[in-house]
Amino acid sequence: MADRIQKVLAHAGYGSRRELERAIADGRIRINERMATLGDTLGPGDSVRLDGRPLNLEKRGDVPTRVLAYKKHIDQVVTRRDPEGRPTVFRKLPKLDAGRWLSVGRLDVNTSGLLLLTTDGELKRRLEHPSYEIVRTYAVRVRGDVDQAMLDRLVEGVQLDDGIARFDSIREGDDAHRANRWFEVTVRQGRNRVVRRLWDSQGVTVSRLMRTSFGPIPLPTGVKAGSYRELNKKEVSALAKLVDLKR
Repeated sequence: MADRIQKVLAHAGYGSRRELERAIADGRIRINERMATLGDTLGPGDSVRLDGRPLNLEKRGDVPTRVLAYKKHIDQVVTRRDPEGRPTVFRKLPKLDAGRWLSVGRLDVNTSGLLLLTTDGELKRRLEHPSYEIVRTYAVRVRGDVDQAMLDRLVEGVQLDDGIARFDSIREGDDAHRANRWFEVTVRQGRNRVVRRLWDSQGVTVSRLMRTSFGPIPLPTGVKAGSYRELNKKEVSALAKLVDLKR
């Protein structure tokens, strides 16, 4: 059975469906030497080129989905190339015969902790999609006065410039009398810098932020910052099940 080209290429790790749809619209993908269109499907024997490079989809289709739990450190960026020359999380990942590593969302340069990377574009797309409401957990250190009324507002929801946002839960640390206090927060929204912006909305400053889990996957222990642990088949299946995929 033939599948749509963006679905096949996403599963093969050449990008998310949205990225591939843009590539098709920009004329960067060809099927059997003709320009691809969004309605095209791929069947056995079809040849595909992306930016003039032939893609070995037959070989890639037999490779299982892979996921890395990467321990990002501050100052690393989640881009393949950085014009400022900063280190990127893609620099020392395992080599792939086909496809490429895709980050599930991003962490900004000043945020450390767990970043998931996968070879499966469809898994990436679904894990990022807001409809699945996957829980992310963060350890956050804030500077400023925090009272119970503020914590209640952050859970009930506050108006940001892109709509209402909230924490699902907030757990206080054991440092209530210090100027810099630690909290554990959970959020189901993958919006840009939402954890920092929520605290900023209350007039306090985030001085340190670290993601400690994404869904059922915790920050790996025994792994140095800037390195990773590859998830086993059971863990990959559990992650895919969250977004109604079988992997």
